[in-house]
Amino acid sequence: MRALLDAIARIEPGTDARRVFHGRGGLHPGCEQWTLDAFPPVWLLTSFQPVTDDTLTVIGEALQARWRQIAPDEPLNWVFQCRGDGQADTRLMTGSVPEQHVVSERGARYLVHVLKGQNHGLFLDMAEGRQWVREHAAGHKVLNLFAYTCAFSVVALQGGAKQVVNVDMSAGAMATGQQNHPLNALKEGASFLVHDIFKTWGKITRGGPYGLVIVDPPSHQKGSFIATQDYIKLIRRLPDLLRPEGRVLLCLNAPQLSPAFLMDQMQEAAPELVFEERLANPAVFADVSDERSLKVLVYRAPAVAKAATA
Repeated sequence: MRALLDAIARIEPGTDARRVFHGRGGLHPGCEQWTLDAFPPVWLLTSFQPVTDDTLTVIGEALQARWRQIAPDEPLNWVFQCRGDGQADTRLMTGSVPEQHVVSERGARYLVHVLKGQNHGLFLDMAEGRQWVREHAAGHKVLNLFAYTCAFSVVALQGGAKQVVNVDMSAGAMATGQQNHPLNALKEGASFLVHDIFKTWGKITRGGPYGLVIVDPPSHQKGSFIATQDYIKLIRRLPDLLRPEGRVLLCLNAPQLSPAFLMDQMQEAAPELVFEERLANPAVFADVSDERSLKVLVYRAPAVAKAATA
């Protein structure tokens, strides 16, 4: 636990949502179970193993001591979540959580919820992916598959996208996504389709072609998406969804699957799309192996479709 306590002792003030400690990357032996995130004005400590109350007391005292140094006039708000066997036990340890909890990241604002569920409304490891979309969306029609709370849509429109089509089968997540747009003074340009893409592609295909397609599915969610079975079904659709020279952002957060998993499936199912780059993850998410960490790959469609052969 020493590395976690050392990270707490080095916390600096900041207004953006961010990860502060990433034990899951395996670079801090003995701390693999821990992560610490800032969702201002709340700190979220997560353990992927059961812990004792004495351990939480030590961590809480460390947080309180550092908070007195950097924000002596502000209350400490922190939440603890213990995850295991697909369940999450969440406790408010000190302070409070805003009823409408809005955080910022590089000028964008998002609703989050740290007291319920395992997904809090904004995936912090995708910060560089969102920045890439902001920088490459200008003038494009964008398709955002597995949109969740539509963070990609917000940054795409901020970056000058002509239109964003958001698709997700969760009505609750999409409702949050719809709220995220006016939070950022985005009154038009986004549409929201609550839809299971594997039932029919008709509405999605008719809306194309797209200059940018974002594919950010869950890695293993029964009834929704299992990467080893379903990713190739998505990849087969990409050439027909993209306009000439359109790009696709392929995302996968599954430690057991390497970048080669996506690259091999692309070569098999959409060989005409050309690999451009793998985006770097935020430095704080460094991992003992790049094979395990979040995969965000960029592919580009050819400038001109291949002529049909007899």
